[in-house]
Amino acid sequence: MMEESYSPAQIEQKWQQRWDETAQYKAEPRDDREKYYVLEMFPYPSGRIHMGHVRNYSIGDVVARFKRLQGFNVLHPMGWDAFGMPAENAAIQHGTHPAKWTIENIANMRKQLKKMGLSYDWEREFATCDADYYRWEQLMFLQMFDKGLAYKKSSSVNWCESCQTVLANEQVEDECCWRCGTEVSDKELDQWFFKITAYADELLEDTYNLPGWPESVLTMQRNWIGRSTGCEINFKTEDGAETISVFTTRQDTVFGATFMSLAPEHPLAQKLTTAEQKEDVDGFIAKVKKQDKKKRTSEDFEKEGVFTGTYCINPVSGCKMPIYLANFVLMDYGTGAVMAVPTHDQRDFDFARKYDIPMVVVVSPEGEELNAEDMSEAWTAPGVMVNSAQFNGLDNESAKEKIADYLEEQGFGTKSINYRLRDWGVSRQRYWGTPIPIVYCDSCGPVPVKAEDLPVVLPRDVEFKGEGGSPLAQHAAFYETTCPKCGAPARRETDTFDTFVESSWYFARYACPHTEEAPLNRDEANYWLPVDQYIGGVEHAVMHLLYARFFTKVMRDLGLLDISEPFTNLLTQGMVCKETQSCPEHGWLYPEEVQDGRCSKCGSEVIGGRTEKMSKSKKNVVDPDHLIATYGADTARLFSLFAAPPEKDLEWNEQSVEGCYRFLNRVWRAVYENSDIFSRPIAGDSAPEARTLRRKTHQTISKVTRDIEGSFHFNTAIAAVMELVNSVYAVKDKAACCGAIREALETTVRLLAPFVPHICEELWSIMGQNGSIDAIGWPEADVELMQEDEKLIVVQINGKVRARITVPASASNADVEEQTLADDQVKRFTADKTIRKIIVVPGKLVNVVVA
Repeated sequence: MMEESYSPAQIEQKWQQRWDETAQYKAEPRDDREKYYVLEMFPYPSGRIHMGHVRNYSIGDVVARFKRLQGFNVLHPMGWDAFGMPAENAAIQHGTHPAKWTIENIANMRKQLKKMGLSYDWEREFATCDADYYRWEQLMFLQMFDKGLAYKKSSSVNWCESCQTVLANEQVEDECCWRCGTEVSDKELDQWFFKITAYADELLEDTYNLPGWPESVLTMQRNWIGRSTGCEINFKTEDGAETISVFTTRQDTVFGATFMSLAPEHPLAQKLTTAEQKEDVDGFIAKVKKQDKKKRTSEDFEKEGVFTGTYCINPVSGCKMPIYLANFVLMDYGTGAVMAVPTHDQRDFDFARKYDIPMVVVVSPEGEELNAEDMSEAWTAPGVMVNSAQFNGLDNESAKEKIADYLEEQGFGTKSINYRLRDWGVSRQRYWGTPIPIVYCDSCGPVPVKAEDLPVVLPRDVEFKGEGGSPLAQHAAFYETTCPKCGAPARRETDTFDTFVESSWYFARYACPHTEEAPLNRDEANYWLPVDQYIGGVEHAVMHLLYARFFTKVMRDLGLLDISEPFTNLLTQGMVCKETQSCPEHGWLYPEEVQDGRCSKCGSEVIGGRTEKMSKSKKNVVDPDHLIATYGADTARLFSLFAAPPEKDLEWNEQSVEGCYRFLNRVWRAVYENSDIFSRPIAGDSAPEARTLRRKTHQTISKVTRDIEGSFHFNTAIAAVMELVNSVYAVKDKAACCGAIREALETTVRLLAPFVPHICEELWSIMGQNGSIDAIGWPEADVELMQEDEKLIVVQINGKVRARITVPASASNADVEEQTLADDQVKRFTADKTIRKIIVVPGKLVNVVVA
């Protein structure tokens, strides 16, 4: 017997338990169905899910359920991006072990996700901190090492002397350590790198073969890779002892280069410094080391430099060029050296004026002569070559190729392609990560661990204090080992991998998580991959998404799978936002700390009205557990899907949540009030109301299918179902429309099933249907039933709307003209006028031209 009132807690627990017991969403390769792999970016186990999780995973679940109903063999897995710095921070703050903190958080978040009714194949679940996962990552590292794709070199890092540890950029706050406040310095350390630059061309070219990705993301990746065509030019020092190489895309301006700018980190910086300049140079280098690299290159950051005391020679002009260290030049872009042409680069112009460096114009606007002394800014537009020897008179674009040829002929340089992309530094001097499987032997040098000895297991029996660097470096039981090559005593690598390594191939492991002989089962990987629909935040555009593309190509070249790109389609969902409230004295406030618009602590007037991303720090979060406990998981899902299109930001609104809850109650009540009709046949109703309702039903099927399948416009799909429910309630003669009402309500439940699965499963069973609603398939619209009996036609007189008429859908143009001219409103505007022409746009409008 159907309950009169909707009780989400009871219904949702019932169906979640049934789905678990029957393993309803378990996926296996099948030859009789087309596969569909949908994946949301897996979460970091921070302890509790937030509304961003609710939205992201609800979007993915709609896609997964919709595709199942369409007959696809769907893979929809879930796991945990479990390594990383937050676990170490929490361990320090709460006096616990990162492993214990992580495992407890996973258990809690898994429970929360299951309460949402997400259709995951939980049998494929894994955490990246499982040795059974990262052992294969270590194996792939060894294979990359053998192919020269993994190597070690010295690199600059953020270093806290007090904590004796490396800091990530986000751990540096106002140039100080976030933990102890000590001033952070740069330090050169040996680091492991992946040679992602070996795939730069392919990574760039394949961005043009990803039509299912947002163009904004592809543009970000192209800019990050940053392919530039130009020349590498060699400048010898005045004494000829050293050569400085620069890369430039503006070789047309080389005759105007009047000084050289080096990055303070450049290996020649100290070597080229004279004794007289050493004190100034050392002070400048120390100052720049404390500056944020991003700020150094920003337009509004003050450009500063120091003269080294040494000169180099411009190879084409013979000009003696002073060599400066400049804070805006970075070692990790180009060669770390810039030929400075102040008349044609604004940054160089400002620098030259500041330090009184000569300037030479080499490109002038056509028909105009520029004087360097009179210039107020650099000339960066195209022009004609001047002061450039045999190239004078050429337009500067044509001169680029000719000067490039000249440089090569004279041995001054070579044509070159440069990339902004740099090799991926994967070493982290932290504990909670995958150990790098390398051993250091005094005799043999760096030696890879033997494959049969993997995994190198991260020890759990360490004392974790968060000071003095990684505890692995003090844990003798871990680092003391023997050389795999000669057997002599050796020391194990104590760095761990960047956690982006784990997230760069997890999607492939989901295809075969129980494979024990290799990272991937090739047959299963080739069956499921690539991911058909990937869903996540746009903030991962150039890090995670680029690394995943790189790793996929590496796995292909290692013979592990056949594909070259991991994700066919990408959806970047917007953020979940909520209004913030703050007090001038006490900062951000929780809602309960505000009373009558004032701070409950001090009585100050509260500042509100700013809508920002939900954040614990801004105290504007909404607890999904509370939302689910109050309204049910289906309401939480419906709100996150209905309030905004997936790609847009969603603004929290309590009234909208309540509106979604009321709608589900309305659907429930509609079924309850018509519970006696579900044994009656659908066809046979001939009343006009029945025909109208059936038409609306099939129009809604068509609309919802298009909105989900074509553009993921879930909000408009849900709105269409709401209109259908309104049509059911609007029926006046129910006795004459029983079959049509039954069809409309069954269709409503089937269309809502991907969005709100619990209530739909329950209503489907109440309607007398056997089995899960997942097995019934997606409804198909009947084109004939969708056709309107009548159409509303707009009537214009000389282009202005003057009337609207209703005509039979089958009316010919002649019939429409006749009915138009017979309309009283039309007669009023055409009386005493000559009708020159009647233009009929079938099914839409009529324009009567009169004079």
